[in-house]
Amino acid sequence: MTILGILAIIFGLLMLFFKSALSGRMSSFSDPNSDSRLPAFFMLFSRGTALATVLAGALLVALPYMFFWAEPGYQYFLVYPTGNTGVEMDQGIKWRGFAKITPWQKFIDVKVLAEGADSKEIEGVMRPIPIRFIDQVTATVMISGRFQLPSNEEDFINIAIKYRSMDNLVQNTLIPTIREQTNNTGYMFAAQDYISGEAQSFRQTLDEQLKDGAYAVIKIESKDTVFNEIQMDREDRTIKEIRARYTVEKVLENGVPKRIPHELTENNIIVSQVIVDDVELEPTFKQRLEAQRDESAKRQIEQQKVETAKAAQSRIIAEGERDKSAERVTQEKEQVKQLISIETKLKQERTNKELAAIALETERLKSEQRRVAADAQAYENAKLVTAGLTPQERAEWEYKTAIGVAGEIAKLNFPQTMIMGNDGKGGTPLEALIGAAMSKQLTQPNSFKN
Repeated sequence: MTILGILAIIFGLLMLFFKSALSGRMSSFSDPNSDSRLPAFFMLFSRGTALATVLAGALLVALPYMFFWAEPGYQYFLVYPTGNTGVEMDQGIKWRGFAKITPWQKFIDVKVLAEGADSKEIEGVMRPIPIRFIDQVTATVMISGRFQLPSNEEDFINIAIKYRSMDNLVQNTLIPTIREQTNNTGYMFAAQDYISGEAQSFRQTLDEQLKDGAYAVIKIESKDTVFNEIQMDREDRTIKEIRARYTVEKVLENGVPKRIPHELTENNIIVSQVIVDDVELEPTFKQRLEAQRDESAKRQIEQQKVETAKAAQSRIIAEGERDKSAERVTQEKEQVKQLISIETKLKQERTNKELAAIALETERLKSEQRRVAADAQAYENAKLVTAGLTPQERAEWEYKTAIGVAGEIAKLNFPQTMIMGNDGKGGTPLEALIGAAMSKQLTQPNSFKN
């Protein structure tokens, strides 16, 4: 546009020049054909047209100094010819008023790039950041961040005047602050803790320190005494080594961590994003980690073997207990059977004893009854003897006595035939025959009836 304006001004001035030249010739010479050597093209335009062309060209030249196009994602710092300053935060066509414009990106990207990586559209390229953990292990941190300029006009004007250019802000403030806070964060952690699960805390602490200021911390030293092998007497132990261990704690004020401001917080630069891409530990520590990993793997294998052996032992013990329990149950069943049998026998014996006692008591009562009856009969007989018997009573008594004797003899079994000889002592078989005949007669049921 400026070039078009300049061309328009030159063209208009040429038209005015030739018009002036033509007027001078006409006043000097009365010959109407004296201007035939002037360019015929410029004769087509009037003086008004030439002036308008000059004004249009001047307007085209001045227009970029009066207005400007504000790009999206930028904010602009303006210094007017009068010395006043202004800020444009929005995109579009804006009034410039011949002011000097310094463009600033609203968002500034800063990133650690590997060698040979594409740095296009990265405003701040950093080298890897070396840090040292509190346990003296070194590491290299790869980090990337995005920062936003203040949206407040006063804060933005202060930054624009203080740093003059965005490159100066990036190289002299953003990158040094990131490196400093990364080192401070590494100082608050131990490498062993970092690999053991504190990586997320490391990232969070770095983000908090960049956004709200660095933490004020104190370093605490504690010593661990390592003794030689323990002897029978504790007094004989000797110290093998003393290990110093350090921890870092945040300083609290009214229960809130104390913060130390840095350039970002003082200039109200907003930390939009912080990403820790990688933390590469030193090779010796990696080797130590690998050795620990191998030892840990071996230890886990041995522990698994121990657990397997314990499980097998527990299984064997459980099976033994099961077998013992089964045998115990079997023996208890046998004992219960024996006990039941013994109890049954005891109950039977007790019953038999009771029955025997009852029978004994019954027999005793019967014996007592018989004795009483016998005593009564004897008493009666004695009375009868004392009083004397009548002939009928004596005959009846003899009759009953004979019947009783015959009954007792009938119960005896004698030989049906007996042959007896002389024994040489004067006895005769006749007496024996007579006794046998009497016995046979006595055994016949109808013998007493005859």
